[in-house]
Amino acid sequence: MRRLRGNFKCVGASVGVESQLCNLANVIQVVDPKLHQHLDHLGGGDYLFAFRMLMVLFRRELSFGDSLYLWEMMWALEYDPDLYNLYEEPDSDRPEDAKAKPKSSRQCGKFEREILRSGAKDEETLPISVFLVASVLKEKSVKLLTEAKGLDDVVKILNDTSWNLDAKKSCSGAMTLHKKYLKKVKLENATSL
Repeated sequence: MRRLRGNFKCVGASVGVESQLCNLANVIQVVDPKLHQHLDHLGGGDYLFAFRMLMVLFRRELSFGDSLYLWEMMWALEYDPDLYNLYEEPDSDRPEDAKAKPKSSRQCGKFEREILRSGAKDEETLPISVFLVASVLKEKSVKLLTEAKGLDDVVKILNDTSWNLDAKKSCSGAMTLHKKYLKKVKLENATSL
């Protein structure tokens, strides 16, 4: 639950999960501009229909066993040896040199290794959960593009994924989308210079 703490924090008039929804919109806009344009045209450009998936990390879309499996896969992919310190209170008794050890890519999970290889800055890195939701949207993109005539249809199509989501396929799709996203963003950054 410490990982999800930020989703529930209210800052001013917004909830913490809104930044992930904004990131999701950016990811979909980069990897599938046609789908993003269609969802935006339907009035779903803020991606509030994905709120439930991000808020509790697919707990309502999967059985309990499958959600535990998905969470374990997500956290193994995102494993970063320094990440634990972010969730704990600062410990002033520890020496400074113990806090900052150089990170080897072999210590990290697959998702974190891709981020290290890409050279992405901390503000550019997105959690795997955003890419998991993007993989679900990408998987349902044909149905969303052909059948969704309004936001109600989008919500209905996504609610039909409840209890029918394949955790392995979603994680695989998320990793594929993550690589595609990093390549396109890197290419955009190179052309803008």
